[in-house]
Amino acid sequence: MNYYRPFSQGNYSGNSMFPPAIKWILLLNVGLFLGPRVFYFDLNTFHQLFGLVPVRVFGNLFFWQPVTYLFLHGSTWHLLMNMFILWMFGAELERNWGTKEFLRFYFITGICAGLVNVLFAAFNPAARYIPIIGASGAIYGILVAYAVLFPDRLVYIYFLIPVKVKFMVIFLIVIEFLSTYKPDGVAHFAHLGGALMGFVYLKYNLRWRFRRWSPVDLMRRIKAEQMAKKREAGEKIMDEVDAILDKINQVGYENLSRKEKKILEKASDKLSDHQ
Repeated sequence: MNYYRPFSQGNYSGNSMFPPAIKWILLLNVGLFLGPRVFYFDLNTFHQLFGLVPVRVFGNLFFWQPVTYLFLHGSTWHLLMNMFILWMFGAELERNWGTKEFLRFYFITGICAGLVNVLFAAFNPAARYIPIIGASGAIYGILVAYAVLFPDRLVYIYFLIPVKVKFMVIFLIVIEFLSTYKPDGVAHFAHLGGALMGFVYLKYNLRWRFRRWSPVDLMRRIKAEQMAKKREAGEKIMDEVDAILDKINQVGYENLSRKEKKILEKASDKLSDHQ
């Protein structure tokens, strides 16, 4: 199956090192990392409010958290690694897909990654109150997308060892899966959820289905279906009218049945409405 089709509408055609979505995601992440520290916000309170706390998403209706947690990071190294991987692999995806499509993919994989972690936290009472922060879920979605679209591209591990992207991503996912058996404070289920959603999104071309089910497209489809039904009903009536006119030529109008006369009247009324 061909997983990639160019996304023409809203396509970003520039060759900048930092395409628009990548640039603004980087700036927001850096800003939300430095801001609370510069202004001495209480980080625990800040992360409880804007991180992804499993018990609060549905228990307290903090429905913004599956989005806002993507822009928070716990350490400088955590931030730098995620942003470097985002730029390294995401920039080419945005240039190929366009900014609008890339953002759709980024947020869908990131949100789904968080919700997967919330689901598994339901089976672990100790994890229900721990805030999840970081863009890693969406980053794993990006890594999978890059591996699917450009499987044989070489990545230099530690800038020395050449490895094909597909093998690197498979290795990372296996490590994440094995790591779920030993709690270490890392949201491994979120990483796996982002990777899985990224693969499903591409495999089943969900980006085209999401476009197809947008409110504007949905209204257009409903209107088109209504018009098609009207045309079909009109064609059926005209076929009946033609048959009745043939009968009039043979036996005269007075010999028509009551039903046939009503059909003629109905057709005449419709023609009058269109005049």
